[in-house]
Amino acid sequence: MSTISTHVLDTARGRPAAGLPVRLEFKDEDGAWRELASGLTDAGGRIGALLPPARPLQPGLYRLVFDTAAYFAATETEGFYPYVHVVFEVRAAGEHHHVPLLLSPYGYTTYRGS
Repeated sequence: MSTISTHVLDTARGRPAAGLPVRLEFKDEDGAWRELASGLTDAGGRIGALLPPARPLQPGLYRLVFDTAAYFAATETEGFYPYVHVVFEVRAAGEHHHVPLLLSPYGYTTYRGS
């Protein structure tokens, strides 16, 4: 089964970003973003499968929305980016897509993981 997963690491604190709200969206043919799923990162900073089991992965544009403001508030940290939006393209429906986020209060980076 093809999935979309994420892993968030708080590089300033040197630990996983647990309890961070994440939303998965898909861009429809009319150009609107539609929410497919949402969840919270676990104690290890992971969400193993964001795509609902009833929805097969299909080619197109997907967006992960990380609610960093909620995470920073919970950790009593002042942050600069209240949300991080990561847009990526799925070209082959049969592949696993892992999108990690390395986060700090004043910066972030992402990449395609494995």
